[in-house]
Amino acid sequence: MDLSIIIVNWNSVGYLRDCLRSVELEMRASGLDHEIVVIDAASYDGCDRFVHESHPQVRFVQCNRNLGFGRANNLAFELSRGEAVLFLNPDTEVVGPAIATLHRRLRELPDAGVVGCRLLNSDGSLQTSCVQSFPTLLNQALDFEGLRQRWPASWLWGTAALYASGTAPQPVEALAGACVMLRREVFERIGRFSNEYFMYAEDIDLCHKTHAAGLVNYYVPEARVIHHGGGCSQEAPSNFSVVLMRESICRFLGKTRGRLYGALYRVSMLGVALTRLAALRGVEAVRALRGGARAGGLPLSGPRRKWQAVVQWSVRRQATVRQFEPAR
Repeated sequence: MDLSIIIVNWNSVGYLRDCLRSVELEMRASGLDHEIVVIDAASYDGCDRFVHESHPQVRFVQCNRNLGFGRANNLAFELSRGEAVLFLNPDTEVVGPAIATLHRRLRELPDAGVVGCRLLNSDGSLQTSCVQSFPTLLNQALDFEGLRQRWPASWLWGTAALYASGTAPQPVEALAGACVMLRREVFERIGRFSNEYFMYAEDIDLCHKTHAAGLVNYYVPEARVIHHGGGCSQEAPSNFSVVLMRESICRFLGKTRGRLYGALYRVSMLGVALTRLAALRGVEAVRALRGGARAGGLPLSGPRRKWQAVVQWSVRRQATVRQFEPAR
């Protein structure tokens, strides 16, 4: 079989409908011998009934507990048969021959590790997080939207490939896991998705392992996929993404650069959070002087809660993570 397409569902049946429709539309035109495996991570959101009734050719797997993104993908992989494997988020829609293009490029690039596409936001704009640098203390501490907008192609973010001309595949460090493809043999050789993470950083870790194996990760700009983004985590408790994203990066840095480096990341995030909270208090003081709510501007309650959660995670890491990550 040419290709296995694996989709992990978690409270995303609404997105899954459009995702499967777009995938099957392309697959009918591609000529690829393929299979689709949908695995539900114990969300029980009705996706089993939907898949059985509307897509009977899709293989459905029901987990009785939430294994996390990486483990669920690994379980579905064990049931698959394709020579290449595409890991696809349920909150995506394939545009044109994106999957066939990734598959063709994977065959053409003998040194390829992970290949990924150009991700688009729901409004069709570029989702710049589709390629990334491997995390470091510096690029995580300086990860501000203002700096990204001022220097979008900086080496700090690893996004220069997004702004290259032409359609040729571009070597990059890491690709967002919303849509990534690799050879079955490579995925098995590097140890599949790592189990250290419940959610987030599995894609970075996967790309790091292929990089360490001497392979090249490629961004394929001619393959385009809409990624609505956050479709799963929007259903999660407040601050779920804020805490688990930083926890996963901390684990990745500790694994790849040592425990001390991981500890320094926590300290740096505490410093960033305290600085941002102080800045928010300054903005609130200025607004108060200008007339309170009449002064206008975006609400600050959301950013304040976010950075307060980062402070809590930095100081009380284990207790904070236990609020959001199921026991293993």
